[in-house]
Amino acid sequence: MSGAVFKITGQVMNYDWGKLGHHSIVAQYAHRDRQQTIDNDRPYAEYWMGTHSTAPSHVVSHHAAAGAPPAAESLRSRLTRANLGDAVHAKYAGDLPFLFKVLSIRKALSIQAHPDRALAQKLHRERPNVYKDPNHKPEMAVAVTEFEGFMGFRPVAEIVAFLTSHAPFAAAVGVSAAAAFRRAVAEAHGDPSQIKPALRALFTALMVAPEDRVQACVRDLMALASTRLASSATHEPAAASSDASPEAAVDALVIRLNSQFPGDVGVFCSFLLNLVRLGPGEAVFLAANEPHAYLSGDIVECMAASDNVVRSGLTPKYKDVDTLTSMLTYNYGSAESNKTQGVPWKQTRFSVLYDPPIEEFSVVLTRMPAGAEDETHPGIDGPSVLVVAAGCGSLTWDEGAQQAPLHPGAVFYVGAGDAVTLKNTDKTDLVIYRALCVVE
Repeated sequence: MSGAVFKITGQVMNYDWGKLGHHSIVAQYAHRDRQQTIDNDRPYAEYWMGTHSTAPSHVVSHHAAAGAPPAAESLRSRLTRANLGDAVHAKYAGDLPFLFKVLSIRKALSIQAHPDRALAQKLHRERPNVYKDPNHKPEMAVAVTEFEGFMGFRPVAEIVAFLTSHAPFAAAVGVSAAAAFRRAVAEAHGDPSQIKPALRALFTALMVAPEDRVQACVRDLMALASTRLASSATHEPAAASSDASPEAAVDALVIRLNSQFPGDVGVFCSFLLNLVRLGPGEAVFLAANEPHAYLSGDIVECMAASDNVVRSGLTPKYKDVDTLTSMLTYNYGSAESNKTQGVPWKQTRFSVLYDPPIEEFSVVLTRMPAGAEDETHPGIDGPSVLVVAAGCGSLTWDEGAQQAPLHPGAVFYVGAGDAVTLKNTDKTDLVIYRALCVVE
């Protein structure tokens, strides 16, 4: 079976939380690949690659001169049974089942979760102007640079400890709600069936707390955190340092979040949600109905083809508190439990596969050192999209008859059945992320 390989565009999204100008790898990619001018006062947040109607990719000739406009032909119009593969074409109505992105994060994204398929359909039916897709949105993030984010609820013992050590947190949720949670955890003896309802009650109490109370408690929290940091040997005024103690890291984090979103209820999520740090190449998978918020760094993100987001804090956008507090699973556990490990992929030397427990996508990370032998990726029974994150080289297909240059920001669609060969022609690593779908 032979599909197709062709170059496509990445579409830039200028959300407020993105890194500014040349500090953003999204801006760097768009400039390098399409010669787009960079405005250093403008945020460059996301680089979309796929067929989602919000920012669909278009086909561009890999022979075109730098900066040439993309063809009017959309990626969606080039998808066929042959280059999607029979199974993917049949199951996903002839479309790409995933959306691939690069994110460059300067300040916190909203406290959010993504609905499962049943809830997505319900929300889309009832409020299509807010929830524009009837599809679920599980997602995976792989770090390109050092990254940090909120992922899932902390172990409940940590939350109980914070209710004691940080009185403004207990005051924000309310004295009775804080006491009820402590009591429930003590009496549950580790039974999740008792702890999860208590965690839901605590989180809901915080999310629906009166705004004036929240703002007063944030002011008290800033005074407390500043005092605690001033007496800490690991004082990190600008960021939660990975070398700081856990307590100092949280104190620094709440100060940073409040500087970005003054008086926002989301500041208190620092005591409820795990702070997860990833180094380059480390990954997390976020199932539907799990709370999270990206805080800083650069990542590649892949998700089911949907743009549904339910928000409740750290955002000026619409907050759907009732939906968020009712939809979450209230699973809890350690920060490390959120990480996903890569495994060697198809006898390749330089590639690892991140394979989440869903069917719509997996992600392959290839890191070829300078001077390495070429690496061939065999054809797979489904579509894929690859983006170059760093380095330069070449992509060869059609048994060597076709070749295109690789550089940061270059994006290619690789059809089902097509083997491709990667060559590193640079003095540094060639780093490529590839999203793919194979229906078993």
